[in-house]
Amino acid sequence: MKEAEHLLILRFSALGDVAIMIPIIRCFLSQYSDVKLTIATNRKYIELFSEFDKINFISVEKSNKHNGFFGLFALFKELRTIKPTAVIDLHSVLRTNFLEILFRLFLYRFIRINKGRIEKFFITKKHNKKFAPLTPTIYRYLDVFRRTGYEVNIDKHEFPPLPILPKKISKSFKLKLKKWIGIAPFASFNGKVYPLDLMQKVIAYLQKENQVFLFGSGEREIKQLVIWENAYQNTYIASKELSLSEELTLMAYLDLMISMDSANGHLASNMGAKVLTIWGLTHPFLGFAPWSQPPTHNLTVDRNEFPYIPTSVYGNKVPFGYENVLRSISPKKIIEKSLEILSNQTSS
Repeated sequence: MKEAEHLLILRFSALGDVAIMIPIIRCFLSQYSDVKLTIATNRKYIELFSEFDKINFISVEKSNKHNGFFGLFALFKELRTIKPTAVIDLHSVLRTNFLEILFRLFLYRFIRINKGRIEKFFITKKHNKKFAPLTPTIYRYLDVFRRTGYEVNIDKHEFPPLPILPKKISKSFKLKLKKWIGIAPFASFNGKVYPLDLMQKVIAYLQKENQVFLFGSGEREIKQLVIWENAYQNTYIASKELSLSEELTLMAYLDLMISMDSANGHLASNMGAKVLTIWGLTHPFLGFAPWSQPPTHNLTVDRNEFPYIPTSVYGNKVPFGYENVLRSISPKKIIEKSLEILSNQTSS
């Protein structure tokens, strides 16, 4: 009897990039139910896949047993024990490139993502910039599956059944009485974070007639969210009491998520929520806009005024004079766009 196909998927980080995999995994499992999947990723991201019961995981511990040269050898030995029929690299960094050498030495099929680094170099240049939309990351992922021999039709994607709300939420908040809006005001770099004093104006207005759920992580972010929760009646810090899987469940019930160019936009989009993304030093043309959201759900900085945008892939490069680019997007514009999206849901 022919051995069943077993794909090993490598995507160690970051949270948003791991989250982009979810719609593909849903479609893959429905279209290739006889293929076994194992995902190697950071332990804290495994909760993202809680809806799946047919996936195996290998926890990659970069700061512990898989650290350094010998740690990668240990990881390779661990990955090899599952005997994959092919290895899919959705990360393409030095660590996975080293693993590729080892896998190929042992005659494993290894297919790596094309991240489009050259195109991203030209779109983020200061001068002679080639400003044109690049292939979205989700389609780069799909291309790797295709080259492995699996055509995954993302157009046939179906969201999972609506999960049961966590008791902490269902006991305190009544559905349908108000619109539920999520706001995730933080990102990995300041160049992608909407000024907090302006975001406070957005929260202050939207919470008047809606229930606002705040999302963030880490002591510093939670400290800021506590200030807003204490200041406004209809605000609640989702990230303070809920686990990651519970946050995902809550996102499935949101009427709107307002997010920076960050993981929360992808997480909410994966759960079927409408997402309004605010872009600073980055831009949706780089290919990281939340999947399934229309282009009109992106608020970007005026490039006539700030032509260097996008300044980098991650928003970590701040040219002189670009320190406050996000202040050029007014709270009024965010509020009006939010109300427009909510109104369209009501009328549809």
